Amino acid sequence: MSDPAVARGKNVTCQKENVACHGKKRNVIDMSVLWPILAAPFVGSLMGVLILRLPVGMPVVFSRSACARCHSRLRVWEMVPSVSFIMLRGRCNHCRQPIGLFHPAIELAAVGVVVWAALADPDHGRLWVDCGLGWTLLTLAWIDFDSFLLPDVLTLPLLLAGLTVALVAEPEALADRCLAAALGYLSFEGLAFAYRRLRGRDGLGGGDSKLIAAAGAWCGLTLLPVVVLGSAVAGLLAALALALSGKPVTSRTRIPFGPCVALALWLVWLHSLLLGQLLGG
Repeated sequence: MSDPAVARGKNVTCQKENVACHGKKRNVIDMSVLWPILAAPFVGSLMGVLILRLPVGMPVVFSRSACARCHSRLRVWEMVPSVSFIMLRGRCNHCRQPIGLFHPAIELAAVGVVVWAALADPDHGRLWVDCGLGWTLLTLAWIDFDSFLLPDVLTLPLLLAGLTVALVAEPEALADRCLAAALGYLSFEGLAFAYRRLRGRDGLGGGDSKLIAAAGAWCGLTLLPVVVLGSAVAGLLAALALALSGKPVTSRTRIPFGPCVALALWLVWLHSLLLGQLLGG
C-alpha cells in the first residue's frame, strides 16, 4: 500500500510544477506580445515618413527628417517616437511651431495594430507576420485616403510577402495563392477596363488591382471572394457616411477604395481559420 503522506507530497510537487509551467507559458505569451508593442512606435514613425513622402516623390532612405515648417533637421533624440513629442510639448525645438498630431497618431495606430492582432489571432507564433501585414495595410490605406495613391513600392512587396509566407508556412498552398493573386489582379483590371470603356473615365486605379492581387497572395482562392465582398460593403458604407454627413454623392464622387480593401484583407487574414472552416476550405 502507498503511504498517504508520500502521495500528498507528490501531489504538492506536481501542483507546483504545473503552476511553474503555466507561469512560464504566460511569460512566453507576454514576451511574444511585448516585443512587437515596443517596436510599434518606431515602425509607426517609419510609416509616417512613408505616408508623407511617397505621394510627393520625396526620398525615404537618404533624406534626414526635418521640421515641416522651418525645415530644420531633427537631431537623433528629436526623432524618438512619442517620447520626443512629449518632451518638446508638441512643438518644434527650433521654430516652436506646433508639430501636429499626425506623428503621435500614426505611432499609436501602429501600437493598435499589435493589440488588435494579439487579441484577434490566438496564434501568437505568427504575431510578427500579422503586424507586418497590418502595418503595411495601414500605411497604404492612409496614403490612399489622403492622396488617392497606392504606391507600387508597397503593394508589390506586400504581394511577394504573402507568397513568401505561404511558401514557408504552407508550401502546398503556394500554387493556390499564386492563382488567387493572378485572378484578383486580372478581375480588377477587367473591371477597370470595362468601366473606362463604358464611362470614358477611370473607376479603379491600377493600385487597387495590385492590392487585391496581394490579398489573393495572402488569403488564397477560397477567401479572396470574401475580401472582395468585404471591400465592396466597406465602399458602400463609406459612400453612405459621406451622404449622411451632408456631402453630395454622385457617380463622379471619388472614394478611395484602397482603405476598403485593406480593412477587408486585414479582417479576413486575422479570422482566416474561422472563415476557412465556415466555407469548408
